[in-house]
Amino acid sequence: MSIDPWGSEIIEDYERIFVDFGVKRIPEYIRTGLKHISFERGIVIGHRDFEKVYQRIVSGRPFINMTGIATSGELHFGHKMIIDIFKFLKDCGGRNYFAICDIDAYVSRPDSRIPSLEVAKKYAVENLSHALALGLDEKDVYVQSRKERRYYEFAFELSKKITESTFRAIYGHLDIGKVAANLLQYADILHPQLPEYEGKMPSVTVIAAEQDPHIRAVRDIAARLPYDFELPSALIIVHLPGLKAGRKMSKSEPETCIFLRDPPEVAAKKIMNAFTGGQPTVEEQRKLGGKPEICRVYEFLKFNHPDSAMLRKMYEDCVSGRILCGECKLLTAEFVKQFLERHREKLKDAVELAERIVYG
Repeated sequence: MSIDPWGSEIIEDYERIFVDFGVKRIPEYIRTGLKHISFERGIVIGHRDFEKVYQRIVSGRPFINMTGIATSGELHFGHKMIIDIFKFLKDCGGRNYFAICDIDAYVSRPDSRIPSLEVAKKYAVENLSHALALGLDEKDVYVQSRKERRYYEFAFELSKKITESTFRAIYGHLDIGKVAANLLQYADILHPQLPEYEGKMPSVTVIAAEQDPHIRAVRDIAARLPYDFELPSALIIVHLPGLKAGRKMSKSEPETCIFLRDPPEVAAKKIMNAFTGGQPTVEEQRKLGGKPEICRVYEFLKFNHPDSAMLRKMYEDCVSGRILCGECKLLTAEFVKQFLERHREKLKDAVELAERIVYG
């Protein structure tokens, strides 16, 4: 099994990440001990060394809470869960480092998508505006291109700790732009443990499963550095499936996504056209029930709806045939419309602050 961190294919068999790459399953005591829908609903499926961060949480001691987004396009609901978990860990006592990765986006994407750093910065403003509207604070975030000198010195230090053969073994290629982007990603994850920042401390980065190669690489590098670092931990989530069968939500494939900037009525229409697990006819649906485990509409609610009791009832009604796909789509479309209407109001106050953070 190989994993492409930059691809748009959905991982069909998550079991393989435990077998092939040594990812650990989330223990039941952590799943029940952390009160967030991502743990309750099996969205967080695995981890690397998260136990030591969990112990910091339950004992009330600080830990580093680090993640980020590459500013290579519009934010969609697949990114929202990363932000939601970051906010939850912030509330658990994290020392927060949310990276707006504009340089990463520019050097790792083709010119057809990101032709200049200025385009990446424009996306940075857009992405950061949404993150702020979703509840992040100015002090939680930083922009790669505006980071201080020590960060860049450290990224160059890291470059001497990974070889061409190691990079090829992990990623399967040696694309120079992606190499440069990865050095910054490794610096993003590790630099909070430098003495100039938090010092040695357990850290956690929330990633989608296809990003695990980055975590494997940075943990290997951390062990080679002349610093007394804790190996960085990771929480690994399943990717929110796209609205089309067999695809994840990917900003490179707009038809698979509901973007946070979509007009509410456009988002509702996308839901109405989404792939479901329904039967071919009403009669068969009533008799045999649907298959919520493959339904993109149900998955969207699983990742985003706050009411777990409602979600359980919808699942039961689907498998029993008490609800039809059209009814489920209408309910979900209304939920999305209301969410985006509220989000648009919050966004109005976030854009000016985002521009100041990105451009100074």
